[in-house]
Amino acid sequence: MFSGRTGERINTVYWIDGEYISEALREINLFMRDWRTSEAISMDTRTIDIMSASARLLDTDQPYQLLSGYRSPQTNALLRSRSRGVARNSLHMKGQAADLRLAGRSVSQMARAAASCRAGGVGKYSGSNFVHMDCGVVRTWGR
Repeated sequence: MFSGRTGERINTVYWIDGEYISEALREINLFMRDWRTSEAISMDTRTIDIMSASARLLDTDQPYQLLSGYRSPQTNALLRSRSRGVARNSLHMKGQAADLRLAGRSVSQMARAAASCRAGGVGKYSGSNFVHMDCGVVRTWGR
């Protein structure tokens, strides 16, 4: 399902027969931690569901490359100081967002798949080659 910045990989079943698997969610939470501070929180399962549904729609066995999952307030402030594209109250700080790449699929393909879920926000960052997915209000942005 995911590959990380340091070559880490995670491919786990996190939901069976309508039930989330708590051990798998703990593994996902650790994987999606703020890599700058090593802080982890419980990621919102709605975001994980959007990511999973989008991957199924894209019909690929390639893992997402996770660029950013949870962000501590300190990390978010650092990124805001470097880029106008980082929200002050980012859903990353609530464990409700992820920035992802996917080998073999374009930003447009990924964004279309995520938007078709009609379950949250989808941002296209073509210049940086990633898609933002969150479980907030349904909306889209970017080129």
